[in-house]
Amino acid sequence: MSSNARELPWARSDALVAGGACVMNLLSYAFFNAPDGRHAVSVAGFVFVALAALPLLARRRHPVAALAAILVLDTAATLIVPLPRHFGAVLVVALYAVARARPGRVTAVAAVATVALTLLSQNIGHVPTWQDALIPPLTTLIVVGTAMAVNRWQAEVAANRRLLADRAVADERRRIARELHDIVAHHITTMQLMAGGARANVAEPEVVREALVTLESSGRLALREMRQLLDVLRDGDEPETTPARPQPGADDLSRLVEESRLAGLPTEFGVHGQRRPLPPTVGLTVFRIAQEALTNARKHAGPARASVQLTYGRDRVTIEVRDDGGGLPPREVTAPAAGYGLIGMRERVALHGGTLTAGPQPDGGFAVLADLPLATDEAAEAAVQHERARR
Repeated sequence: MSSNARELPWARSDALVAGGACVMNLLSYAFFNAPDGRHAVSVAGFVFVALAALPLLARRRHPVAALAAILVLDTAATLIVPLPRHFGAVLVVALYAVARARPGRVTAVAAVATVALTLLSQNIGHVPTWQDALIPPLTTLIVVGTAMAVNRWQAEVAANRRLLADRAVADERRRIARELHDIVAHHITTMQLMAGGARANVAEPEVVREALVTLESSGRLALREMRQLLDVLRDGDEPETTPARPQPGADDLSRLVEESRLAGLPTEFGVHGQRRPLPPTVGLTVFRIAQEALTNARKHAGPARASVQLTYGRDRVTIEVRDDGGGLPPREVTAPAAGYGLIGMRERVALHGGTLTAGPQPDGGFAVLADLPLATDEAAEAAVQHERARR
């Protein structure tokens, strides 16, 4: 038999709580009976009081069922074996478990049932005094109020913990950004200067040699430091068992549009301007923006059609994704602008010094437009790659 098969359906803490509540009820039954002799201590009374604590073992998994079982046993014990008026520890623990684990409507029903059954079972045959009638509802109110206060406190603690975690992540991102900036600003700038110096002094071999040595050393150091940063970022990741797939780019937009059509969103795709290869990071940004915008259209636009338009300019590239769906009302559609999808798009575009506009359109639907400038060297590199591809 495996160890999992031998495990009990309750935890040790459940048994301790049930045992402690049972002992408190037994002591109350033994030492706090009414002096008129109507509630004499008996073996049957001890048995019923002890049995009423057993459902507490299941209070974590089935709190409502545990409370119902305790109420039934407590009512039966009160009817069969005369017990003093009480609102014992077992009932308090069971009601507290329901209030902690279940929503307010269920807790309200459980509280009303607890008060009603307690009053009815303990006052059969005579009219209770106002003190006897006040104890069950007052105790129930205290128990439920305490559980609700604890729930609210735990929710605030969890929210604060998430806030601190988000702040720690933001601080770490800023730290890594500063370190990457230092690497780029120092080493790569040095490499650029050394390369320019070598080109300007190509007729002097010694000067060129020293420049190339410095260039090689700076490049090796920059590579090592960037690898260290990447190792920190990937610390804890599972090792990759398969080679990484190439990052998607602008050339993969047709596949993305086809997937959108298969998912139920009719989508048009158009390319304007002289099509040419883009720098890998720009192409990836174009692809991710179209991907996120089409995903949002499928989620929020309802029955609609969408279009993806990619425009190549001389020194920039734009990607526009538009749908004609009803979507959310204008006053509510601005809320997702703070969501993770649009935030991610804005961060990607800002990384390239571009602009992103997103929002509802006057004639209906929603549009996302990203304008990504190409640096002079990037534009030149893209032109060279395009010319090589044509040859």
